[in-house]
Amino acid sequence: MIGNPLDCGAVTTGVNKESTDATAADHAHEWEKLADLVRHHRERYYYATPEISDAEFDELLRKLHALEAEHPEAVTGPSPTQEVSPAPPESSPFRNVDHLQPMLSLDNAFDTEQLEGWLHRTPAKTYLTELKIDGASINLLYRNGELELALTRGDGTTGEDITHNARTLKDIPASLTATEEFPVPEVLEVRGEVFITVEDFAEMNKQRQAEGLKMFANPRNAAAGAMRQKNAEDTAKRPLRLICHGIGAREGFAPGSQHEAYQALAAWGLPVSPYTKQVHTAKEVLAQVKYWGEHRHDAAHEMDGLVIKVDDLESQLSYGTTSRAPRWAIAFKYPPEEAMTRLHNIRVGIGRTGRATPFAVMEPKYMAGSTVTMATLHNPEEAHRKGVRLGDDIMIRKAGEVIPEVLGPVEDNRNGREREFAFSSLCPECGAVLAPSKAGDVDWRCPNTRYCPGQLHTRLTYLAGRGAFDIDALGEKAAYDLIHSGVLPDETMLFDLSENDLSRTEAYVTKSGKVNKQGETLLTKLQDAKQVDLWRVIVALSIRHVGPTAAKALAAHYRSIPALRTADLETMSQIDGVGPIIAQSVLDWFQVDWHQEIVDRWADAGVRMEADEDDEPTDDAGGEIVADLFDGLTVVVTGTLVDFDRTSAKEAIESRGGKAAGSVSKKTSYVVAGEKAGSKLTKAEELGVPVLDEDGFKDLLANGPAD
Repeated sequence: MIGNPLDCGAVTTGVNKESTDATAADHAHEWEKLADLVRHHRERYYYATPEISDAEFDELLRKLHALEAEHPEAVTGPSPTQEVSPAPPESSPFRNVDHLQPMLSLDNAFDTEQLEGWLHRTPAKTYLTELKIDGASINLLYRNGELELALTRGDGTTGEDITHNARTLKDIPASLTATEEFPVPEVLEVRGEVFITVEDFAEMNKQRQAEGLKMFANPRNAAAGAMRQKNAEDTAKRPLRLICHGIGAREGFAPGSQHEAYQALAAWGLPVSPYTKQVHTAKEVLAQVKYWGEHRHDAAHEMDGLVIKVDDLESQLSYGTTSRAPRWAIAFKYPPEEAMTRLHNIRVGIGRTGRATPFAVMEPKYMAGSTVTMATLHNPEEAHRKGVRLGDDIMIRKAGEVIPEVLGPVEDNRNGREREFAFSSLCPECGAVLAPSKAGDVDWRCPNTRYCPGQLHTRLTYLAGRGAFDIDALGEKAAYDLIHSGVLPDETMLFDLSENDLSRTEAYVTKSGKVNKQGETLLTKLQDAKQVDLWRVIVALSIRHVGPTAAKALAAHYRSIPALRTADLETMSQIDGVGPIIAQSVLDWFQVDWHQEIVDRWADAGVRMEADEDDEPTDDAGGEIVADLFDGLTVVVTGTLVDFDRTSAKEAIESRGGKAAGSVSKKTSYVVAGEKAGSKLTKAEELGVPVLDEDGFKDLLANGPAD
């Protein structure tokens, strides 16, 4: 604290002493402020609705750690950095019960340098790596194989009694099943994580909205809140899952390693993670960190890190613990994929086929390696379902995509100043009336397909992409300039562009008005684009549902655009990789007069309209398909296939009326497993989902599911 500058000490020490005292006081004040913030947000995290994201909390905690390390004299009381978590609030409706053995937290590493430091300090013959689930911690006490107590973590020493809620989870057995290898111990504390999968979370929120109930911001909050319900019937309504990841006190059970303990838990009927792996060197640990950083969405549940543990239990004892965490374990945290931010506005973007997609405009938020300012709301129906309002605090999720999605509003943070958003029925680009293209379609579309600037802009950037003409001098800004300068009213005249045309733009001219290097490159690339393969020309036409797979199939069968223009529905529907939906879309496209103008003008300009004689037809799947062959099927493709990349496999599934999913669940019809299939294959085997190799996939594409 700052002393009285008029007392003797202050007077005799002079300016330097006074400055030092002031600095020390500033540090102490900063510590108190940071410590209070950490305590506040930790309390909100465990016992209420979080006000900040996990990443923001981690950053606060890192700042507090750094301040304490640099200025230990600033610490004026008990520090939250030395605490596991806050004690249950006095107002809690649940009785407090002590754990038989403290239930500690984990220290975190946020980069490989920190992890390598821990590995250097904590050598071991064998490590366990296991996925860190972002859920609610739970401690289960079994006596003679019968569930006696279920407690929250609490402050690590004392937790809340939530036994009545735990008994509603199917994953928590009331009685353990003894085996010859693993008899049931007299006393056993089992530590685990209660969570909700992303798919189940979406369905749960959908149901809650239908019932007029408040929606949850994210799966973790929903799981944690469910376990602290007074009424067990409310808990039972939520799709809660459990994975066990540790043991506490035990009598009559003396495993030699953590891995052996997990084998016993599984034998007794408790769920353990299929993704846990034994490794033996620091290099192998780092390889696992890298692998799961690249495959974090392959697991059946969401995860935000990788936990590394010394496997041998005697070694664990020798390393010991701090006041809040074991020294023999650490959590490597991946960049956050969920974050909280403020919704400023909702706008509507128009795609190349006229689809109107609402998206959220937000306060910039750094997550998963980049700063995001927009998040998709998919369609008006979905935006309405999620119930977001302008000014809301919202949870967003990136999940490996370039543009994140909005999970939902943080309704507990509302202050009454939020505003409902009314979706306009007019296209924001051209003013045409938006409407579904057919009854029951959730997507709204702009009917001004030819001249709508929004549609034209996305069509130009799409046809300039690597999957079509590959014109790298025609980017988004340049496409916008060509449209709004009046040089290109639509794509019909694209291959007729000249230096004189480009001189009327801003993107392609110098300050003196001459065509710049980018303009010269564009003209050269347009000439090169005239000679691309026929299937790329078909892709560039922006026919709805026609991607590279269908375009290759059409090019291989018809060999020219004129032949494709005169095709009949029945024949086209039978082409492998096409089917009736795509066939009808192709025929509909060629019925539009200005679409035919595009083809004719491109042909006149020299764009290839026929396949070369030596071009070999491509046949990715083999066999013929039937209308709606995959109706009602959900297929997950994992690993590396020989004749399909991820895009072409997805198109092959969807063109047959199926759903190409990214994760395996009980609703999955088939999993197609290629080389290095990984955890999705494991999950499929665990759930009993049929698994196909590439040949089996081709047979499925040709003949459909077996009766």
